[in-house]
Amino acid sequence: MSSNLFLADDDLFQKGLLAGVSRTFALTIPELPGPLVGVVGNAYLLCRIVDTIEDETILQVDGKREFYGRFVQALEDREDPQRWADDLRPLLSESASIHERELVNAIPRVIRIMHGFRPAQRDAISECLRIMTSGMAEFQERKTLSGLKDLAEHERYCYYVAGVVGEMLTRLFCEYSADIARNGEALMAHAVAFGQGLQMTNILKDIWEDRHKGACWLPRDVFIAYQCELADLESGRYPSGFSEGLNRLIAEALVCLKGALEYTLLIPREEEGIRNFCFWAIGMAVLTLRKLHRHPDFSSGSQVKITRRSVAATIALTRFTARRDRWLRQLFVILNLGLPRPEHKSP
Repeated sequence: MSSNLFLADDDLFQKGLLAGVSRTFALTIPELPGPLVGVVGNAYLLCRIVDTIEDETILQVDGKREFYGRFVQALEDREDPQRWADDLRPLLSESASIHERELVNAIPRVIRIMHGFRPAQRDAISECLRIMTSGMAEFQERKTLSGLKDLAEHERYCYYVAGVVGEMLTRLFCEYSADIARNGEALMAHAVAFGQGLQMTNILKDIWEDRHKGACWLPRDVFIAYQCELADLESGRYPSGFSEGLNRLIAEALVCLKGALEYTLLIPREEEGIRNFCFWAIGMAVLTLRKLHRHPDFSSGSQVKITRRSVAATIALTRFTARRDRWLRQLFVILNLGLPRPEHKSP
């Protein structure tokens, strides 16, 4: 009985941390089947600490690379996570939120929880974070306000930040259920698009916050095609071609989110919780893209943040349609109405 209470305490502990660092995942993760809630919640918290290091403005590239490497070593039980947290804590600037600071303080316990998972679960999480930290360190070295070279490089960045998370979730879902594992190959084929669609949406929403931190993760080639130089962007002053470039990326994100829909439909109908987890994220991303499309002159992510009413409507509709593939497809089509379409490419 004491073991069960201990596990329950761990779940409550992680739930409290999630509520502070992500409204979206604090809402969606509890929809998962019981055995997955703690594992996926733990994986998200570990990914979120990597984001905290990436966003830290005081840490230089070499410092970030060092903390990334030591973090992976802590995951693999080759570094003391308490020493890692103690070393990082005083380096956090005022830009770090109180919830991010709480997460840094909590990392030793979060890692201990992860070490208690089954080997396949630990391996999925550790591999995800090895790839993520390696990629983030690489892109920190080329961070500028001029953006990334092209759409291909933008997609590669999105893979390291989120596509790899889609692959990790797929491994965790397949480890949880033999029925899901039967579609494992097909799920993995859409896993990167799932994570990438969500990340592309976040990058568009956070354009101005990222620029304040000295970064721009948009692809230069897309905007140059519309005579817009990313280096010249200023909040409140929108050069000709900016909205056209924004719409092009909205269309690209929607292509990825269509892949995310196909991913969701590969989950057995009986797994309503996992389907809800997936489609709620998709629906909220599309609603965010709608706001971006309507307000290309936004100057803060808060201006294109979807309302609680929209979130509630997405949840209600998905609960009703979770087992009905045709209705989920139709709901996705309705959410896409009026949004930009991707450019046709010659074969």
